[in-house]
Amino acid sequence: MNDITTPLLLSLKVAFWATFFATILGVLSALALTRVNSIWADAIDSILTLPMVLPPTVIGYYLLVLFGRQGVLGKALSTIGIELVFTWQGAVLAATIVAFPMVLKSSRAAFEDIDPRLQNAARMLGVSNIAVFIRITLPLASRGILAGVLLSFARALGEFGATLMIAGSIPGKTQTISISIYEAVQAGQDTLANHLVLLTSITCVLVLWIARWIKPHYRQP
Repeated sequence: MNDITTPLLLSLKVAFWATFFATILGVLSALALTRVNSIWADAIDSILTLPMVLPPTVIGYYLLVLFGRQGVLGKALSTIGIELVFTWQGAVLAATIVAFPMVLKSSRAAFEDIDPRLQNAARMLGVSNIAVFIRITLPLASRGILAGVLLSFARALGEFGATLMIAGSIPGKTQTISISIYEAVQAGQDTLANHLVLLTSITCVLVLWIARWIKPHYRQP
């Protein structure tokens, strides 16, 4: 039973924190892109969404170069006692990078779909920009953001390549459910692999179903 629950709980923890960070970064980036000239916004958007098309091993390699013990950022972090390689925090970093574009794309579409006259009317009534964002922009875009968050969670839960590159496969420490499936198949443990695959598939289908139900409802009339 521990062969299933341990990687599942670790994957849920990694996916939760990755989704948390991806949501913050994705929403802020999407909001910034809606206020930038369209040409530059599209160029920046293309760069930020690269993790959607880059092979996971390439992302993992970049992370090793940057955050490895000999990497530029890795050396700086090690001086204050922070190690990301072969840790679950490294798995969170990898999952955040690959999940981030899901929140960004969905949030940007939601923000751009808001009628700017609603925001301008509030500003003319003396409402501050922060209050406009909290009381008008965010509620109107909430369904689109939530759809992106759910997709982000599903992507983080299934992350494999980049996680394996930077966090490795340490049972009980960095071996997420996707890596456990790989290890089970390699070891010929078909029953365990089947259980893990079924559990992952059910979880992802459920998340995608919820996201599909939410997303059509967030657009403004």
